[in-house]
Amino acid sequence: MARLWGKGNDGPRPAHSDRKKDAKTPAATALSAPTATTGYVAPSDEVLDSAGIERDAEFAHSAIGVIDLHRSYGSANDAQEPGAHSHSRRELTPVDAEHAVAPVTGRLGGLLVDDGVISGDQLAAALANQVGSGLRLGELLVGMGVVNERALVKALAGQFGVPTIDLSRQVPDPAVAARVPESLARELNILVLRDAGGVLEVIAGDIRPGLEERIRAAVGGPVKVYAVPPTEARQAIDRAYRALSDVDRLVKVFVATESGRSPSVVAKEEASSSTSPVAQLVSKLVMQALQDRASDIHVEPTEGQTRVRFRIDGSLTDVISLPVSLAAPLVSRVKILANMNIVERRRPQDGQFNLEVDSHGVDVRVSTISTVFGEKCVMRLLSKDRSLLKLHELGMPTDTHHSYSKMIRSPFGMVVAAGPTGSGKTTTLYATLAEIDERARNIVTIEDPVEAVFPTVNQIQTNEQAGVTFADGLRAILRQDPDVIMVGEIRDTDTARIATQAALTGHFVVTSLHATDSVAALHRFLDMGIEAFLVASSVLGIVSQRLLRRTCQSCASPYIPNVEEVAFYEEAGGHPKREFLRGRGCNICAGTGYMDRIGVYEFLHMTPEIRRLLVGWATQDELRRVATKQGMRTLREEGVSLVEQDITTISEVVRSIYSL
Repeated sequence: MARLWGKGNDGPRPAHSDRKKDAKTPAATALSAPTATTGYVAPSDEVLDSAGIERDAEFAHSAIGVIDLHRSYGSANDAQEPGAHSHSRRELTPVDAEHAVAPVTGRLGGLLVDDGVISGDQLAAALANQVGSGLRLGELLVGMGVVNERALVKALAGQFGVPTIDLSRQVPDPAVAARVPESLARELNILVLRDAGGVLEVIAGDIRPGLEERIRAAVGGPVKVYAVPPTEARQAIDRAYRALSDVDRLVKVFVATESGRSPSVVAKEEASSSTSPVAQLVSKLVMQALQDRASDIHVEPTEGQTRVRFRIDGSLTDVISLPVSLAAPLVSRVKILANMNIVERRRPQDGQFNLEVDSHGVDVRVSTISTVFGEKCVMRLLSKDRSLLKLHELGMPTDTHHSYSKMIRSPFGMVVAAGPTGSGKTTTLYATLAEIDERARNIVTIEDPVEAVFPTVNQIQTNEQAGVTFADGLRAILRQDPDVIMVGEIRDTDTARIATQAALTGHFVVTSLHATDSVAALHRFLDMGIEAFLVASSVLGIVSQRLLRRTCQSCASPYIPNVEEVAFYEEAGGHPKREFLRGRGCNICAGTGYMDRIGVYEFLHMTPEIRRLLVGWATQDELRRVATKQGMRTLREEGVSLVEQDITTISEVVRSIYSL
């Protein structure tokens, strides 16, 4: 899977009773377009880079130091609107230039403290952590959750004397963007927006000394640089340099070569050649899916076309339509890569293959099935280079995070992550393992598939052809003297029974289960034939979860919910709000109004009362009623609390959460 949700730099969410909408500091407001200064070139003894790394040894001993950046070009008197060059073909709107930021002198840390974005103690802590980390000061501050990228960019823009710009309202000119090669654009994290009267306006997500000179040398003319958050710059580059931009040419070549040949011959020959248009198309689809943060690629033959869709942030999005004659060769090429039988088109098949895209390894899981219009193919993308989230980055409320962290330090028992497919259960399990991973512990996992590799954990991949199933693998693990066991998923009675017995015999077991909520997960064990007293004795707690799309902060604006949404919000216990926010759609979020996802968690702690009810075969309603009286907050309540904080929308909660 691709990225499951936004990296929770804001740390654990506040407890439900304490949640209030965070007040925004002035430095965290939308970026503004300042003066017409063109940049800053630091002397050789002032080594400053785009994220504010402070390499001056003397400054490392001081929390706040100030130096004179004495070579800043331009001044506040030279201010003009971005794009207001002579003979400009297009000027930026007033929204892009609300106010000016004059060139500022000072170190990044001192500027952030002076602006009230961070405290002196936070800066001192970041500087202490920076020693030996190899990270820039800005990266550390963002990673610590004490500053966001926009506030950091605003400070850097003032430090280097360059303007900032709001990318949500900018549409790059593809023809002009092509004047900088894609490799250089990605290396420097830059993108040419447009040609304004012979001066190229360029956004940069990595402001550094000498950057403007490198861009000017690459394009062979004058440029004007604007600072933007690094993440937004990378997203803009992905949209401008689309991997699928060359698809029309590949389709034309394929159509020209297929004439006069039978469809079966075309499918076999095109799929077998690594240089054929079909092979190139498969590579470009995977590359584009990674750029779009997609978790799955769907190739679906229909009556008149071959439809390709990406699942992004949990929702399917149409990407491209191809000729129906391309369906069979395209699926055959994927099956060859996955070592599947290309002759068999009637039975469902599964396989996998590895690709390297832009020096990044990608594990692709393939599933095919026959439909009335041909073979349908789904590819699940698992990036080998994705960073694993830590437990405090999952977005759990503070009290839930505290209770869960305490529970997973038990020496024995079972902790269950419950939810439907794609709800982030594996991410929670991996974060749990990372939290309790110690040299003194023998941690063994049995997974299908192994989605991320831990260097200090013994991970086992299931292989049914070799006789390594979840149940058989778990039996073998118990003979390996384990302290902690992770079972990727409990799918059958044998696995459930062995895991339960392992939890009762002195092992700590973490696992996942398909269930709608925490209470339903308990009954799922009973439905699989596990005795109620065994479940009550072995299970320590259950965390049920969902992933909700975050409202895009670049285009969030007030709206009036419809009658059904208001009724749902009030019925779920939502507090009265003066206004509701939702994304209207912009370039940053590709017009969806959402950007990234956040987890919603329902934590059920197995108290003595819950155990007694479970042994007595209490209904789900009875168990849920007692659990809520003891403090459990349901998924719906947690989702509505995110609406109160303007993190997501009512419609997104209704779409994703079905539990009562």
